[in-house]
Parts: sequence; C-alpha cells; structure tokens
Amino acid sequence: MKPLTIALAKGRLLDPSARLLASLGFDLNGAANSRQLIWDDVARGARFLIAKPSDVPIYVENGAADAGIVGQDVLREGDADVYEPLALNYGHCRLVVAGKAEHAAADWRFNAGLRVATKYPRAAQKFFSARGLAAEIIGLAGSVELAPMVGLADLIVDLVDTGQTLKANGLIELAEIFKSQAAFIVNRASFTLRADELRAMMEKIEERRDQ
Repeated sequence: MKPLTIALAKGRLLDPSARLLASLGFDLNGAANSRQLIWDDVARGARFLIAKPSDVPIYVENGAADAGIVGQDVLREGDADVYEPLALNYGHCRLVVAGKAEHAAADWRFNAGLRVATKYPRAAQKFFSARGLAAEIIGLAGSVELAPMVGLADLIVDLVDTGQTLKANGLIELAEIFKSQAAFIVNRASFTLRADELRAMMEKIEERRDQ
C-alpha cells in the first residue's frame, strides 16, 4: 500500500505541527528548518508534503495528500471540499477588520464606498456583503497594514494574534470576522478508503491535544 500522505503548511504552523506528529512517533526531525519539500517516514509508512498554506487544502481535496494540517483561516478563504474533523488547539489567531482611529470615531459601518485591502478577499467580501455594506475589495499579497497609511484603502482585513503589528502601524481593530486555529483535514475518498489509519491517527491527536 502506498504511504499515508499528510500535507503540512509552511510558516508559523509547521513547527508545532511537526512537534505534534513527532509526539505520535513520526520522524519529522529537522523538517521545520529545512528546504526539503517531501519527508518520508518509511518505518511508519507515511509521507509528508511541506506546502504553502493556501495549497494544502488543494493537495488534500484533489487526493495528492490523504490529510493535512492548515489554518482554519485558509480553509474559510479557499472553501475547499474536504473534511475538517479536528481543531488542534494551536495557531490561534483572528481575522479582523482594522483601520485608523478616525474610522472608529466616525463609525465606519455608515461610510459609503469603502475600500478594503486584504489577503482574504473572499472572507472580506462575504463579511461586508452580509451586512449590506458596499466595499471595494483590493487584493494584496502581504503587508496590508501599509494600504491605509498611503491612501490605497480605508480599511484592512487581516489576521491578528497579539495586535502589536496593527498598533505599530497606527491601526486599531474595528470588528472580528472569525477566530482561527490549526485544523486537521482529510480527503473525502481517503476518509473511506483509509478509514482505520486516519481514525487511529485522529484518536492519538485528540489524546495529545487534550493533555
């Protein structure tokens, strides 16, 4: 049988994800600090793919990986057709609307023609549309905090953890869209075809998570 393949998100979730899997007995020693993209644990019959966070659900949805670990923010933005059986209780953050202090004072919710910069255009559009707010969504690849500072946008939608980056750039949180944490996701076909392996893994993950 081919190895059970797990896709892991690069970046801030990779180190805690590698530590979680190592606690289950998988060999991922050095993965968090390596440029290697595929890690094989022959002894445990497993293969790990190290991928860009937004690509993890794509690998899982299309069957290149049986399962994966990625942030719920990525799942909500991409809307991949995968199972999400477990939240993992690390990588906590929030997707928020933020802007300069004057927007809070003037109540931004009554402003017409808002321009909103974000790396999460789908989630941002859904949030504003659900509240009947007309907003022009401007997609950016990074450092969205810069947009209000140079007049590109009135507001931003971005992930925050401590909020220090917002504060350092003269921005304040105006509204929370959703909370996020790392999640274990599973390909729909694999959930049936490799049920015993995946359920055994999830049971062990739940034990570690709840300790």
